[in-house]
Amino acid sequence: MNWEVFLTCAVTGAGDTADKSDHVPVTPEQIASSAIDAAKAGAAVVHIHVRDPETGKGSRDPELFKETVDRIRSADVDVVINLTAGMGGDLVLGGAETPLPLNDAGTDMAGATERLVHVSNLLPEICTLDCGSMNFAAGGDYVMTNTPDTLRAMARHVQSLGVRPELEVFDFGHLVMVKDLVKEGLIDDPLMIQLCMGIPYGAPDDPNTFMAMVNALPDNCVFSAFSIGRMQIPFVAMAALAGGNVRVGLEDNIYLSKGVKTSNAGLVERAVTLLESMNVKVIRPDEVRRKLKLVKRS
Repeated sequence: MNWEVFLTCAVTGAGDTADKSDHVPVTPEQIASSAIDAAKAGAAVVHIHVRDPETGKGSRDPELFKETVDRIRSADVDVVINLTAGMGGDLVLGGAETPLPLNDAGTDMAGATERLVHVSNLLPEICTLDCGSMNFAAGGDYVMTNTPDTLRAMARHVQSLGVRPELEVFDFGHLVMVKDLVKEGLIDDPLMIQLCMGIPYGAPDDPNTFMAMVNALPDNCVFSAFSIGRMQIPFVAMAALAGGNVRVGLEDNIYLSKGVKTSNAGLVERAVTLLESMNVKVIRPDEVRRKLKLVKRS
């Protein structure tokens, strides 16, 4: 059991959710405002993607990240900033019988340095590294692509910046990559891992699989866990019971209960209520910085 939990709010993601709920923020102003509201509701960390304001689709435009982060940093609330570095690994094949040429409409492949331009420019306290490739969520011909050499290069660059990587683990094989990065000296202590459960076609979110993942974690790591959709709220309790920290947010789920759409702040408030009813202390950003040895930049 973890009696002192920090909450991460994944504010918007890059999935096709903007047209499913008016609460999903799209513009930098909306994303920053939603992140600030989540922080006021109890989130110690905000995990930030950006979207194209015209289309609502996920983007990796450094200027959109800059505007969003500047707005959060200038607000009257303290929160740890965690930027995605997952964009730029989107591979969409041309079809089952004709995999090549690639589907240009969905493919967005960038090198390790380009994927981290916004991190280099803004120096957040945390950025994510997706620790492996997989057939991801929607099915079809889309592959989330993160090769071992790309991950090594990204980890080396993040380490040189003094930014803490949050190692995103979607399945057991990704933990093998994590342990290789640690063995090679590319990840500094404390090791921070995010268990991403329930995403097709990664690790399912049943309790047995989840606990098997927890039991396979490296010793002395700090971990968080989440699931998607209706399992997001139950995983608030499951993560704390398993010794971890918690993530909620509109990236992974747009509902507070069946048929009831909500905001990021609403999801954070529900998580805080649930944790505090379990006599768990929800810790604040300054405590998270001490725990993870984070460097805050203005």
